Amino acid sequence: MKHTVNKIKHLVVAGAIGLGVSQYTYAQDAKVGSIAIDGAYTRATVPGQAAAGGFMKIDNTGAADQLISASSPAAAEVQLHTMKMDGNVMQMREVKQIDVPANTVVELKPGGLHLMFMNIKSPLKPGDMVAVKLKFAKAGELEVKLPVKAMGGGHQKHQH
Repeated sequence: MKHTVNKIKHLVVAGAIGLGVSQYTYAQDAKVGSIAIDGAYTRATVPGQAAAGGFMKIDNTGAADQLISASSPAAAEVQLHTMKMDGNVMQMREVKQIDVPANTVVELKPGGLHLMFMNIKSPLKPGDMVAVKLKFAKAGELEVKLPVKAMGGGHQKHQH
């Protein structure tokens, strides 16, 4: 009997962990109209770090659209940014919108287009989720939750 109870306890714990992992896996995906967000994430920060990047794939299965703004309770401001290298100098700048052409996938990634969380309110820790509201010109608004991943793996540190 004791052995059966222990097995049941393990199954309940494993199921709860599985649900948690499942929820974590799907939490960063969202859809509004013909716009779907996939693989969204941000990276952990250190105390005193004022900015962080947000990354995702924007899959548009419909007419051309534009990402026109973003906001998050985790930061005082969320800007749309682009980054490019000019020789050995990294140049980042805010853009008014990110075009999402018809029937394409636009990737927001390190070293290119991305969201920039400005004046983050507290350090982002691995395992946390950061809520972000994205506003598209045609599709409208949607909220996506970005899991916070540990720093590392080729992360380029940049400051504004």
